[in-house]
Amino acid sequence: MPTPHLSTRRRIAGRARTTGAAAVLLAVALVAASCSSDSDSTSTSTSEATSSESSTSEASSALVPLDTAAMDTVVDELATQFREVGMMVLVKTPEGDYTKSWGTLGLDSTEVPTADTKVRIGSNTKTWTGTVILQMVQEGKISVEDPVSKYRPDVPNGENITIAQLLDMRSGLYNYTQTLELNDALDNDPQRVWEPEQLLALAFANPPVAEPGAEYNYSNTNTVLLGLIAEQLDGKPIAQIYQDRLFSTLNMTSTSFPANTDTSIPDTYANGYSYSGNVETLGEGKESLSPERLAAIEAGTVQPRITTNDNPSWTWSAGQGISTANDLVTWVEALGNGDLLDEETQALRMDSVQPSDPSDPSGSSYGYGIAQMGPMYGHIGEMPGYNSFMGYDPVNDVTIVVWGTLAPTPEGAPPAAAVAKSLVPLVYASSTEDTGEHIDDAAEDTSGG
Repeated sequence: MPTPHLSTRRRIAGRARTTGAAAVLLAVALVAASCSSDSDSTSTSTSEATSSESSTSEASSALVPLDTAAMDTVVDELATQFREVGMMVLVKTPEGDYTKSWGTLGLDSTEVPTADTKVRIGSNTKTWTGTVILQMVQEGKISVEDPVSKYRPDVPNGENITIAQLLDMRSGLYNYTQTLELNDALDNDPQRVWEPEQLLALAFANPPVAEPGAEYNYSNTNTVLLGLIAEQLDGKPIAQIYQDRLFSTLNMTSTSFPANTDTSIPDTYANGYSYSGNVETLGEGKESLSPERLAAIEAGTVQPRITTNDNPSWTWSAGQGISTANDLVTWVEALGNGDLLDEETQALRMDSVQPSDPSDPSGSSYGYGIAQMGPMYGHIGEMPGYNSFMGYDPVNDVTIVVWGTLAPTPEGAPPAAAVAKSLVPLVYASSTEDTGEHIDDAAEDTSGG
């Protein structure tokens, strides 16, 4: 999920196509692709051939055999460049599988991460919320064409905002993670417990940023509203809704949604770290720390703050989830294949995906609680200390899951998204420049709350 302090990247109409973070991602990706690693961090990698009887010859021709040595180099270079503490990478394709563990579970640990290590997954949680709402659409409890005022009369202009516009980020409602009040609290009182209604109050105190349906504006406000509506329709807490409808069905036994007062992560988990304050990087063009702070970090005179047990309740149904790389693989493949929806409702979801920027129809797209990045469907999540990427290409049966535990980087980059972007050219045979751009775009969104 998104760190609030990077939320300015797409606060205004249109999209900030070129940002400092995007430039960093591109530069690092080029360096990583051309250099070999001299990192002495503990890491492991494996590759094994797999067969895919369902793969067509066309799909197979779109992929290349996995070069695990080149993939190791990419991960090692980027993880080192981004000062990561721990990182986990899983890639699954019909041409082979790749697993890479980098670093440790924490600065004071010698234990290496595994695919079952638990981390906070931020805005990947949004895909859970979108899915349960669509299940309720399937059950006839709600329609995507319903006005939000039918369920929440207090929403500004709610009679003109549809459930569909909450799902696809086109409601125009102000994103509460852009408020100084929230960012100041996250800096000065990271243990504060936030209730969903308090988050909505922050949003509703500000005027909408656009008319409903007029434009795409990524906003946690939309997904918090959907979480409350889901509770209203199902008559149970959102955590139980996720457990009953999603986790139990897919046997995601290492995935959870904690109570608002619970700041722990179940064992075994990776600690999260961040150099960045929320207020100090609040504002357009302030994603990177100052040159003086960057110099101090480089010199080792400044250490990152541990964020593991910061209270995540400010994200609620938009980003409070906990999961593992293995469970994210299970989840994103089910998401892309429609395993939890009937055929008609899955088609409704996939048909909802449309370009985030209408002037760039070939760019990244967003739909009903799902992002499209090139051929991959999934999401990106960021919170202070954690960044995660999950993507699944249902045509070519390619899955990429990455997480890192120092986020954002001091320069404002999302490390997991950078690694995913840089691995794409080592998976696909055809040009992947557009897919990399799409991942950059989606990363800009999810770093924005």
